[in-house]
Amino acid sequence: MTMAKRDTYTPESLLAVAVEVFNERGYDGTSMEHLSRAAGISKSSIYHHVKGKEELLRLAISRALDSLFGILEEPGAREGRAVERLEHVARRTTEVLMAELPHVTLLLRVRGNTDTERWAMERRREFDHQVAELLKQAAADGDLRADVDARLATRLLFGMINSIVEWYRPSRGGAATSDEVADAVVRTAFAGLRTQGEGA
Repeated sequence: MTMAKRDTYTPESLLAVAVEVFNERGYDGTSMEHLSRAAGISKSSIYHHVKGKEELLRLAISRALDSLFGILEEPGAREGRAVERLEHVARRTTEVLMAELPHVTLLLRVRGNTDTERWAMERRREFDHQVAELLKQAAADGDLRADVDARLATRLLFGMINSIVEWYRPSRGGAATSDEVADAVVRTAFAGLRTQGEGA
């Protein structure tokens, strides 16, 4: 039985188990023994796929970060008025968070205790900085309120989006769809951020 499981285990399925265990126990509270038990394979089988748990963390966080930075390359984030590009980024960030919920949850919980965590936090700051620049441009265009600091507005916007990891459970009956959540985020945030008289 163990042999069959070991034969069918893939790096992707191992990563999925690792993300689940990291999110349950915390990265620091997870040992290779915990990962081995959760995966149902030996520690040596895990080492056949990766060097250790930090490599699993980096792979999981990279998936979340690649998805987020991919948003900034989309036409909707690169073309048109800054405020429209900003709305696109907010909507797509919400959608990516829900589509990659376990991976983004892990990204948001890193605390900077390892090289990988410090790298992830630096990348998150870089993403936030690019969005803040977009927000500044939208304010300079006169489309956003001038009385709200761009850095603060960025933090508030992403505070709202990032809080979704704490309550969004797509498996629950009656849960809002990702489109409904994304619509609500954009409407709520931009009703307060846009200049008076602009639609959301």
